[in-house]
Amino acid sequence: MVYASITVDRCTECNGIWFDSLEAQELKEIKGSESIDVGDPQTGQKFNQTREINCPKCQTKMTKMVDLKQSHIFYEKCPVCYGMWFDAGEFKDYKEETVFETIKNFCRVR
Repeated sequence: MVYASITVDRCTECNGIWFDSLEAQELKEIKGSESIDVGDPQTGQKFNQTREINCPKCQTKMTKMVDLKQSHIFYEKCPVCYGMWFDAGEFKDYKEETVFETIKNFCRVR
């Protein structure tokens, strides 16, 4: 699928989303892009338990990451090509930073 001229790859089985380097960050800033995440968040949470995931692009073992602004969001990142994997429902959540999270991050920086 293509959204705002960015090609987004989605798994047809689990509805997880693959982003090439910097695509997730670019789409996070674009209004309405959360619509690309059609997966069920409960299904996505089950996949958070998976320990090792290989990069769909270069087959390197991906690193489990935590979003610094929203510490409840876990995603995988490739240490070689810098692509990112979001399980179903995670990109939508990644995009919707709440007012509470914004205030919490502001207080942490001070």
